[in-house]
Amino acid sequence: MGIFGKEKEVEQQSDASSKENKVVKKNVMSSAALLKAEAKIPVKKVEKDGTLLTNDAKFSDMYITPDKTCYVWSGKSNSGLKVAKFVDLQEFINAVVEKYDGKCSSYSLHFKGRDYRVERTIALEGEQYCARKMPISIPDLEKLGLPSGIYRQLLTLGNKSGLILIAGATGTGKSTTISALIKKYLQTEGGYAFTIEDPIELPLDGVYETQNGDLGLCKQTTPPNGKWEEGIKSALRSKPRYIYLGEIRSPEAAEELLRAATSGHLVFSTIHANNVGDAINALAKYASSSGISEEMSYELLANGLLACIHQNLVGSPRRLRAEGIFANPNINGGCAVRGMLRSGKLSIATLLEQQKAKLEKGLPLFDI
Repeated sequence: MGIFGKEKEVEQQSDASSKENKVVKKNVMSSAALLKAEAKIPVKKVEKDGTLLTNDAKFSDMYITPDKTCYVWSGKSNSGLKVAKFVDLQEFINAVVEKYDGKCSSYSLHFKGRDYRVERTIALEGEQYCARKMPISIPDLEKLGLPSGIYRQLLTLGNKSGLILIAGATGTGKSTTISALIKKYLQTEGGYAFTIEDPIELPLDGVYETQNGDLGLCKQTTPPNGKWEEGIKSALRSKPRYIYLGEIRSPEAAEELLRAATSGHLVFSTIHANNVGDAINALAKYASSSGISEEMSYELLANGLLACIHQNLVGSPRRLRAEGIFANPNINGGCAVRGMLRSGKLSIATLLEQQKAKLEKGLPLFDI
């Protein structure tokens, strides 16, 4: 019998884990807790000519070229690759190709108990794929390696409303950071979280219990008919405490995201950008492409932004590097960040350094 038939036994063996994130129904665990428990079960590795099973190998992304050669991170440098040689590699490639439905180029693949996010593109010589191995559990926020000042400041925002934006390049852990943050808030503050993702990535879905006995609930969804802005509208009708938009993919979604951030919700999203300033500018300009003025976009940002964190993974082994800027959670309190956004003139570098100095010394950023 598989682990799905041994929920009670798993709870008894991992009491600390079940307290951290569990469903209240008798003998039933949330998907996040189940996957976390499942991850602790030793996997029998099959070796052949020094190779492993695909799921056992250490890599985050696999690149499958038109000639079906596969490349993964070498582990020797920040970006270097090597040719993948795994026991069941051909079986994995076949699964990636066969799962494509002929319509959506982004899709999820479940292969031998592990989830992958796949992106299919057309190259000069034919179809190619990037398969990203998804974590089987969400790491704790304190284990991500965020700077201590940023970590402490994020902890204070769980009962606030506004937008927390995580920026960075592809593959820098943006979704992991947000998922860990939402998990932390659900465990400390409780409440209802509604996510809009395509594809759904980390296992957030489930019921969480706080120290005082309150509950947190997360439901993960995909955008209706591929329309992200409709997903946000659906979320708002569901009266959530937290809304997570996996990615900003249209001007209309950007506008709806900013409006949601100014309507009493704690909203999260990711954006591709090289730094904090570029991320804020990109979101404002993207929203203004929906039909509202750029001035209105910056006004919505000024009223809704709580934090913008830019992160990157550097070195070998890779480690998180992050910087961030925070706005005063008290919308009526003094805040240079909100004033800067209303002016539309982003002189962020100075504010970043000022806030960084305070955070490193453990000083409060605002007089609330």
